[in-house]
Amino acid sequence: MRFLAEDRFKEQRRFLHFFLKNPLTVLGLVIVFGLIIVALFAPQIAPYPEQGMGLSCVKNRLLAPSAQFLLGTDDLGRDILSRIVFGARVSLRAPIIVISVVVAIGVPLGIIAGYFGGKVDEVIMRIGDLFLAFPSLLLAIAIVAALGPSLINAMIALSVPWWPWYARITRGQTISLKERQFVEAAQAIGGSDFRIVFRHILPNCITPVIVMATLDMGYIILALASLGFLGLGTQPPIADWGVMVSNGRTFILDQWWFSTFPGIAIFTTVLGFNLVGDGVAETLNPKRRR
Repeated sequence: MRFLAEDRFKEQRRFLHFFLKNPLTVLGLVIVFGLIIVALFAPQIAPYPEQGMGLSCVKNRLLAPSAQFLLGTDDLGRDILSRIVFGARVSLRAPIIVISVVVAIGVPLGIIAGYFGGKVDEVIMRIGDLFLAFPSLLLAIAIVAALGPSLINAMIALSVPWWPWYARITRGQTISLKERQFVEAAQAIGGSDFRIVFRHILPNCITPVIVMATLDMGYIILALASLGFLGLGTQPPIADWGVMVSNGRTFILDQWWFSTFPGIAIFTTVLGFNLVGDGVAETLNPKRRR
């Protein structure tokens, strides 16, 4: 057991060494950790926490960036910096929930389809193909339109077309793994299907799932911002970057700061998660790592 623990510790150190070797990956980590800190301590960081939570102050309507309001104010007189800080909570929490849901649905179904094959595989994959036949964002818009605009419905709408991708990648890994000698040996000694799946197959499917989930974080943030822009996601007075960009589009020629700074926040966050995802993919892929 001691040797196994030492090998695991060495592997973790090797992973961190290659992961932190790329300066772009480090930049992505800084952005992501910065987002987490901002989301956790939003009431302490925001200059005007009440306005960040939706309190209006009409007398300060559409003020340009200044020493009092560093990023200006919106059409209801609320400090844009405070709104962006509180919007970080939605931009971080919602994608994590969506990723958790699609992984919880897609990975088990993919393993079941790949391990048992036959009609089970055919049914699961054809259902997945049915969802993949539609563009993800258009299908999400249709689902939200049917359920009603809200953040919860937006997360449900994004989870529905997203899980087949995880089912597909897990199915492919399972089909490859079940032909390996260690799985055949486990079957030969009478191991149950449940034990084989959870002891031998699932742990070996985790790596590509982690890589895909890390890369998808940025895409889901962008998709949620798009739904918010269309008025189908987060509803006022909750701060949301996509809603802020949408509200500021009518003032873009004169009050440019209204939409620009929330747009920069979306761009920076998506960039950070993409850089981290690329770093994870390079580190977990021995060929790319060399």
